[in-house]
Amino acid sequence: MIKTLYKIFQRWSEKGSVYIISDTHLDDDDRKQMGYLISETEQIDIIKHIAHKNDTLIHLGDVGNPEYFKDIKAYKVLILGNHDQGAEKFEPFFNEIYDGPLIISDKIILSHEPIYGLDYMYNIHGHDHNPKNIGDNTHLNLAANVCWYIPKNLKDIISSGVLKDISNIHRVTIDRATANKKI
Repeated sequence: MIKTLYKIFQRWSEKGSVYIISDTHLDDDDRKQMGYLISETEQIDIIKHIAHKNDTLIHLGDVGNPEYFKDIKAYKVLILGNHDQGAEKFEPFFNEIYDGPLIISDKIILSHEPIYGLDYMYNIHGHDHNPKNIGDNTHLNLAANVCWYIPKNLKDIISSGVLKDISNIHRVTIDRATANKKI
């Protein structure tokens, strides 16, 4: 279990791993324009190989054709992207659907588009298809073409130490209030 997640989201990791990917663009024109290097079937096969029955797969938006996800056995969470029109289209294929950014711990926010200016959050996102923009100290870009079509394990991301330089949101709030009081 990933104990750094807020309690409501710890259930995602109770029985297995949590994997994240974004911008699969399955069967849509953007996929063709962006020059994806593998087919939709190959991409889904990679996801099926990684995310199993007891795992959670979080998709950060721009799914494309959601029918490709019908045979993925993992528990599926979707944060809608700018190309995902109408949650009802995705409801038969995803267990949870969110229409905006999701704060899952005191230091991690999931979103479709990158969010800037939150020095107290590590933003895992997609949307940016430039392979040179994998991320920085406060961002991780998991657009499928940027992460080589492989969903990333949330526990591995956290274990890599990316959160060590992120100030806790509560600490930031206290420090700002203290600084303002001294003026």
